[in-house]
Amino acid sequence: MNGAHFHLAFNHLPIIFPIVGLIVLAGGFIFKSEVIKRVAFFIFIFGALFTIPAFGSGEGAEEVIENLPGIDKEFILAHEEKAELFAILSYLLGAFSLFALWANWKKKAFSNIIAIVLFVFAVVSIYFAKVTGTTGGEIRHTEIRSDFSKVNSSEAGETKNLEGEDE
Repeated sequence: MNGAHFHLAFNHLPIIFPIVGLIVLAGGFIFKSEVIKRVAFFIFIFGALFTIPAFGSGEGAEEVIENLPGIDKEFILAHEEKAELFAILSYLLGAFSLFALWANWKKKAFSNIIAIVLFVFAVVSIYFAKVTGTTGGEIRHTEIRSDFSKVNSSEAGETKNLEGEDE
């Protein structure tokens, strides 16, 4: 497994965990369940922990792909910048979730306010997770870039059969 493969294996988890945690936390509010809220806090903490290998493997992935044909280093740099911000937000979400877990466990009067603030912070983190994921995808997936334009092969005077061979 090379650096790019390792990065791909882990990079989706820091994005998925906060989304699941947000849904679970919403369920905790809806059902007025402190146990469900605690589960959400743990999910946010796991998301922060999985950010460590995802972020840490980015340099290794860059080394593998940076000289491949069709790779634009501008997209790698954009992804790296977004990833740095998202990693910080993810770590803060995990740390704040530890505090929220403690406050909830100790039945502090302010624990519900912390949970609400954590919910909002999770929404913000998820937005930056989406931006980070999109910029990462743009490195290899030209079809998701904002400047993508689909070339119609029939206009170019050729058609392709189902096997991709010219007819």
